Amino acid sequence: MSNRLDLPEAEWRRVSPRYIVVDVVGYIITAVIFVGAAAVVSYFIELTVLWIGTGVLAVLFLLTIVLTPRRVRSIGYQLRDDDMLFRRGILFQRFVAVPYGRMQLVDINRGPLARALGLSELKFVTAAAATGVVIPGLAETDAEELRDRLVALAESRRAGL
Repeated sequence: MSNRLDLPEAEWRRVSPRYIVVDVVGYIITAVIFVGAAAVVSYFIELTVLWIGTGVLAVLFLLTIVLTPRRVRSIGYQLRDDDMLFRRGILFQRFVAVPYGRMQLVDINRGPLARALGLSELKFVTAAAATGVVIPGLAETDAEELRDRLVALAESRRAGL
């Protein structure tokens, strides 16, 4: 018998492509703040090494922004009979299987830009901190339906039904 997680050929549900906009805008704002601060410090201290560091920082942010669409497409989830399977990541992949009976909290968050695009973030927590999962970029109606379904499944599994 294999010890590997059996991943059925069921189709993964993906997050909304509009989430790419939310992520890219967030990275651009962060990049402007950090690269701008590094450039100001480099300007006043006048060390070549600081300018090189600022350039490296800018390139890292640019690469992150360029890879964001692929990274967002890698986020997905499956609702299986006994648990929910979540995946994310390109280079460092993460797969989490959370049994419905172990879910303690299912929460929906909406930031200002995500709300403007009609997106939500679904977060659910178990007793084990490592299995807390956040599914970003869900359409508001999908997030609410998924929350309601997960809460119902969690309650029925905890009750032993």
